[in-house]
Amino acid sequence: MRRILVTGAAGFIGQAVAAQFLRDGFEVLGLDNFTPYYDPRLKRARLALLEGQPGFRFRRLDLADAAAVLQAFAAFRPEAVVHLAAQAGVRYSLDNPRAYTAANIDGFLSVLEACRAHPVRHLVYASSSSVYGANTKVPFAETDPVERPVSLYAATKRSNELMAQTYSHLFRIPASGLRFFTVYGPWGRPDMAYYKFTRAIYAGEPIDLYNHGRMWRDFTYVKEVVEAIRRLTVQPPADRVEGAAPGRVDPATPHCLFNIGNHTPVALGDFVAVLERVIGRRARTRMLGMQPGDVERTYAEVDALRQAVGFAPRTPIEEGLEQFAAWYRGFHDHA
Repeated sequence: MRRILVTGAAGFIGQAVAAQFLRDGFEVLGLDNFTPYYDPRLKRARLALLEGQPGFRFRRLDLADAAAVLQAFAAFRPEAVVHLAAQAGVRYSLDNPRAYTAANIDGFLSVLEACRAHPVRHLVYASSSSVYGANTKVPFAETDPVERPVSLYAATKRSNELMAQTYSHLFRIPASGLRFFTVYGPWGRPDMAYYKFTRAIYAGEPIDLYNHGRMWRDFTYVKEVVEAIRRLTVQPPADRVEGAAPGRVDPATPHCLFNIGNHTPVALGDFVAVLERVIGRRARTRMLGMQPGDVERTYAEVDALRQAVGFAPRTPIEEGLEQFAAWYRGFHDHA
């Protein structure tokens, strides 16, 4: 396996994944459409880290353009696909729902159809911990029912899992869906709470704590997410196995689901306290009620991932936020 196509290559996780595969000696084709959901200048800065590296090439295209996606696959002939492009964000889905169906449903269908037309050894795609929705049993396990999404974003991600399961069943496409749990770190997304909190603290502005601060998140450091993807991508599900296998949805279908989380929920108040320490400034807080589409707690069970690849994330929040704060100071010129 030498050629890997990465969608969302100018995104937070996508750029980090593409960079890792280039370091490992793979040829990488990156796709991105630079959606203006957040400042595209950050995306261009990420892409600049990849451009000019041996083995990397890039195409700007919208995955909802099925013909363009097919042409990109035909020209590059990827052996594996890491599909990370998506319209992200829970709250934004309340305001702009069609952006989610276009990117997350139509875009993913284009990828699946391209994998059908140009068979790959493995399709790895991004799902989300949001699929667990209103579940209260913790930690969340891949075998838990996921029938109560509380946001359109979550519904599109669950739809992706069902679409992949169907294509895997019908066309024997080996596929692995990754349920990411609150990924954070350097080069992160400005719409994420840790990034917004940092910006507000430096600006002397209040930060909003929803549900009056009674929230817990399983924060997962980006470098360990990349390591999980790196290991999983080169280990596609076998076409058929006897009995159960880690992450396997159906023993007769080469499709798996894996939680990618730190298995260590952090209370929002503790998270803010760590952020204050690594920044060296106090935060002003504003307590608000629960937001529509939000959930109180996320907590990943990672046994399936550990059994499949012998690895699971474990970076403490103190270490990860220290790395993020150092990057933030440099990127945003804070002494």
